[in-house]
Amino acid sequence: MTLSTQRSKGWRSKKVQETALVVFVTLLRALLGFAVAVPFFWLISTSLKPENLLFRVPVVWIPRPPMWSNYVEAVQYIPFFTYLKNTLTIAVPATIFTTLSSSFVAYGFSRVKWPGRDIVFMILVSTMMLPYQVTMVPLFVVFKNLGWIDTYKPLVVPTLFGGAFYIFLIRQFLMSLPMDLQDAARIDGCSELRIYWQIMLPLTKPALATTALLTFIGNWNEFLMPLIYINTNSKFPLALGLQQFQRQYGAEWALLMAASTLMTIPIITLFFATQKTFIRGIALTGIKG
Repeated sequence: MTLSTQRSKGWRSKKVQETALVVFVTLLRALLGFAVAVPFFWLISTSLKPENLLFRVPVVWIPRPPMWSNYVEAVQYIPFFTYLKNTLTIAVPATIFTTLSSSFVAYGFSRVKWPGRDIVFMILVSTMMLPYQVTMVPLFVVFKNLGWIDTYKPLVVPTLFGGAFYIFLIRQFLMSLPMDLQDAARIDGCSELRIYWQIMLPLTKPALATTALLTFIGNWNEFLMPLIYINTNSKFPLALGLQQFQRQYGAEWALLMAASTLMTIPIITLFFATQKTFIRGIALTGIKG
C-alpha cells in the first residue's frame, strides 16, 4: 500500500467520523428540542379542545374542530386585560430601573478604583447564594411597617438598587472594554458621570439588552412576590390572576390553557425578536473576569 493510499484512507476515515459526529449532534439537538416543545404543543392543543376531549386517552393532539372560542371566553372569564395592565405596570418600571441602576453600580465596580472595591463586590456576589425564602419574612416586615402592603411598591422600588446578578453580568462586560477609552475621556475633561452616560453606557448595549430581557421575563412571570404583597383582586398581575380559573371542585382547564397561551406568546415573540442581541450579550459578558 502506497503512502498516498494510506493518506486517502485516513482522510476518508476522518471525514466519516466528522460526519457521524455532526449527525449525532443534530439528532441530539432535535431530540432535546422536541422534548422542550412537547409541553408547549400540549398547552396549545388543550386550549383548543372542547370539554369532552380534555382527558381522553389516547391524547388527542389535534382537536377537530378547534375551539377558538375558548380564547374569547378566557379573556371574558377573568378581567384579563386588567391583569395585563397590572403586569405591565410592574414589569416595565422594574425593567427600566433594574437596567439603569445595575449598570451604574457595575460601572463603579469595574471602571472606578476605590479602597475595598473587590471585597465589597465579593460580598455583593455572595448574596446571590441566599435563597429568597431566607429574606422573605424580614422584607415583608419592613414593607409592612412602611405601609406598602397591597401596593406595587415592594415589587418596583427595590429595583432602584439593582440586582446582584445583573450587576455581575454588566461588570463582566465593562471589564472587557479597554481602559484607554476612559483615560482619554478624563484627559478631555469628562467627569465620571459623563464617561458613564455618554461613553460606557452606549458600548454596553448587548449587556443592557440581556439585562432588560431577563428582568422583563422575570417580572412578567413572577408569582410568589405578588402573592405575598398584593391582596386586592383588581391589582393582581397575570401570573396571579390565572388562579381565578380554579374552582372549588375543579378548574376550567381549556380556558386556563388558552389564557396561559396568550400570556406566553408576548414573551416568545420578544425573545425571538431580540435573540441575536441576547446571545451576543451572554457571550461577551464572559470574555474577561
